[in-house]
Amino acid sequence: MSEFTNHERAEVIVQALPYIKRFNGKIIVVKYGGNAMINEKLKMQVMQDIALLQLIGVKVVLVHGGGPEINDIMNRLGKEPVFLDGLRVTDKETMDIVQMVLAGKVNKTLVNLLEKSGGKAMGISGMDGHLIESRFKDERLGYVGEIVKIHISPVLDLLEKGYIPVISTIGCDKDGNAYNINGDTAAAHIAGALQAERLIMMTDIDGILMDKDDPSTLIREISTSEARKLYDSGVISGGMIPKVECCIEAIAEGVNNVVIMDGRVSHSILMELLTDEGAGTMVTGD
Repeated sequence: MSEFTNHERAEVIVQALPYIKRFNGKIIVVKYGGNAMINEKLKMQVMQDIALLQLIGVKVVLVHGGGPEINDIMNRLGKEPVFLDGLRVTDKETMDIVQMVLAGKVNKTLVNLLEKSGGKAMGISGMDGHLIESRFKDERLGYVGEIVKIHISPVLDLLEKGYIPVISTIGCDKDGNAYNINGDTAAAHIAGALQAERLIMMTDIDGILMDKDDPSTLIREISTSEARKLYDSGVISGGMIPKVECCIEAIAEGVNNVVIMDGRVSHSILMELLTDEGAGTMVTGD
């Protein structure tokens, strides 16, 4: 027996109509990676959400990482992952693995799932069209890059032709060196270059919490200046610091707002964009 009646299904669609009208034709950047990618059923639901958004006229750009997959391949090859200040130390051999996994296996898997879900997708890396121009960030980190400039034309071309650009976060310099780029940072810069309506950062926690151990203390909405105050007071700490910094940077570059939410929750993207309650924490400008 169906959980919902036909009338209830119709009501859900009608209630979503104002949001469909609001985001029709707008650019939404989704950062997807980490633990949110591990569960295959959940991964398929995320791709279904994105395909559905495209079908109702939203221009979605998917920026992805793939840390767990990189670790898995490194372990199989007998190479121990090493991290410094939360960033992967990337020697030349590790960079080859990162490029193989992100631009190859992960990227093409996501493109395939989007196509199976009814979407129209094209996979590229930050090296294609010199999209993510980069340079060495810190010699201690090896081939970890910091972003010099985003050359956004390849993404705009794909959007114009009706594709969902699926972007793996590998940068390059003018000499052709490849760099491992932090996914959150890349998503923030890409969203800024696109002047996106919203950047959605899918993580493995509910959002910004007043008490990191209590999900009921979720902050539903916060301005960039309020976020800085929480950072100074120590409320925002640990792994949330770089994510909030990316939110502030994206808004400074012209993104309307940024949402940090738990990507492990089924259909969280649709909950965020098509319901009153939304999902996670929305960071807005002042």
